[in-house]
Amino acid sequence: MKAFVLAAAALVVAAGLAACGERDQVVVYKQGKYQGKPDTLPWDNDPAASLHTTSKWTKGDQTSWESAIRTRNLYQNELTRAK
Repeated sequence: MKAFVLAAAALVVAAGLAACGERDQVVVYKQGKYQGKPDTLPWDNDPAASLHTTSKWTKGDQTSWESAIRTRNLYQNELTRAK
């Protein structure tokens, strides 16, 4: 019984010490400075080169990108696909 209590106490001490090893992970922000990747407009990206997509647009052309999005949304409508 004494060995069980001693083993349980050792386990509690080990768990307590393991929790002390965690360090805070804090990001230091610089006021007025964005350090991430700058965002681009969606139509400035290349169309997907996947075999599973039919969306094609001209890079940099907002009108063709919007048309491709409208076409893609039509194919995702289950009410029109079921007919």
